[in-house]
Amino acid sequence: MSNTDASRPLRSLSRGQQWTLAVSCLGVALVIGSMAALYTSLSDIAADTGASQRQLTWVVDGYTLAMACLVLPAGAVGDRYGRRAVLIGGLVVFSAASAVPLVVPDPAWLIGARAAAGVGAAFVMPSTLSIMTAEFPAHQRPRAVAIWAGVAGSGAILGILGSGLLLQFWSWQSIFVGLTAAGVVLLIAAATVSESLEYAHPEMDYVGSLAVAVVIGLIVIALTEAPRRGWTDPLVLGLFAVGAVASAVFVVVELRRAHPLLDLRLFADRGFGSGTLSITLQFLVLFGVFYLLIQYLQLIVGYKPLGSALALTPVVVPIVGISLLAPWLAERLGLRVLTMPGMLAIAAGIFLASRLQVESSYTDFLWALLIMGTGLGICMAPATAAIVAATPVEKHGVAAAVNDAAREVGAAVGIAIAGSVLAAGYTDRITPALPGLPGPARGPFSDSLAAALQAGEKSGPAREQLATIAKSAFMHGYGHAGVVLSGITVASALILAIGAPGRRDATLDGAENRGDNPLSGTTARPHSHTGHDMPDDHDEPTSGYQQVERMERFDDSP
Repeated sequence: MSNTDASRPLRSLSRGQQWTLAVSCLGVALVIGSMAALYTSLSDIAADTGASQRQLTWVVDGYTLAMACLVLPAGAVGDRYGRRAVLIGGLVVFSAASAVPLVVPDPAWLIGARAAAGVGAAFVMPSTLSIMTAEFPAHQRPRAVAIWAGVAGSGAILGILGSGLLLQFWSWQSIFVGLTAAGVVLLIAAATVSESLEYAHPEMDYVGSLAVAVVIGLIVIALTEAPRRGWTDPLVLGLFAVGAVASAVFVVVELRRAHPLLDLRLFADRGFGSGTLSITLQFLVLFGVFYLLIQYLQLIVGYKPLGSALALTPVVVPIVGISLLAPWLAERLGLRVLTMPGMLAIAAGIFLASRLQVESSYTDFLWALLIMGTGLGICMAPATAAIVAATPVEKHGVAAAVNDAAREVGAAVGIAIAGSVLAAGYTDRITPALPGLPGPARGPFSDSLAAALQAGEKSGPAREQLATIAKSAFMHGYGHAGVVLSGITVASALILAIGAPGRRDATLDGAENRGDNPLSGTTARPHSHTGHDMPDDHDEPTSGYQQVERMERFDDSP
């Protein structure tokens, strides 16, 4: 791949490639945006439906749990039966489930609807990446993946911003109107992209699919329940133990199967393994920090939902902007050289955010946000590209699913860690103050800052003093949670600095896994039907194998 090829602008793409890229990016933005869209509306949902704090947790985590459990099997289904077909099916389920709360605004139905939407999203997300990577030749793929990764990294902000804008004028149900409408529009658009599937039609690994769903499901449930029940609660420990046993079963089954759901040997490739770990850790800290910052902006600073969304929006600029350049740098420097400074920048931004106080200015907040966004922009696209590059094209559905599962599991773990540390810090500081509070206020003050502020409004002259006590307790837990997330990021930077490949390691490892010849520059491309007639005029020189493949693609075209 020449430098000229790598740096070609997007206008050199065919119209079909540009459209496929647009549909893929809109799909991943919808799926990830839906994960965060309800953050700003939880208090309104509780007031309108009477949902408890535990139910509110599952309104958010039900979506993430279903998606995390099914995203790996969904990628394999797309490889076998057609990625466009799976994308369309996922959007049908997502749109239908998102419409349920408009008809039945009940907490139990809302949780079920969000879980069903997560099932649909599990089939949407890996399809967006695998359709795109099958569409683009090798020399154009890094730029396309970089754009996709930048949109994925910004999806949470887009969801928060969109929901905040809707809540400015309408009720919380307007969010589901928006999600349903977006799903239907994207469904129509998805029907126009080319189909892509693997010719070989490998046998589905049903045992592996069930095992990985059990593993991820039990671990995510344990992490969700641990902050409320305690990390040493018998149920939590039991879930972790059964999850560990199921993990061992999954490993044994996958290593023995001829066509496993996930070829665990891929993790021996340093690019694939370190890319997966990097993506997991990035989304762990990203969603953990967003969980903290949204509450800080709304409960401490006093921003409305739209104001808090707008305050977070600047992080999109470095994430998307640097993501476009990062693959070009990774190709020349290697994943290791970019990953360590990128992760350290994320850690620095989180640490600065953890030092914010009640009286801090927005400028203080903005610096922390931009530094963190810069680190995410440096790390995100190269990590995704490393996962894709280490995988044959006919297995890009599974590679995309691994990438997506890493994001979902990381987000769930990050929210669990941030929530548990925040709750522990708040309780530690507020408990000594409870005896001095009025009797009716003790219960709400011991629950959360939101409940404390609501109770304080009814306390007359003591309102300001009580609010100060509660906010001080919140900031105590907030600071501890930020330091923990920052420490995790620093430790991750050190691990990835050792494990991530340099430039030469990445070239040789990726070539070995794909059957490429890194010295001659030729690439062995698999028989993967994409529905296109002929390559673009600017496509790279072809070997005899590639010419045969393209003849087959021409003959099979509708």
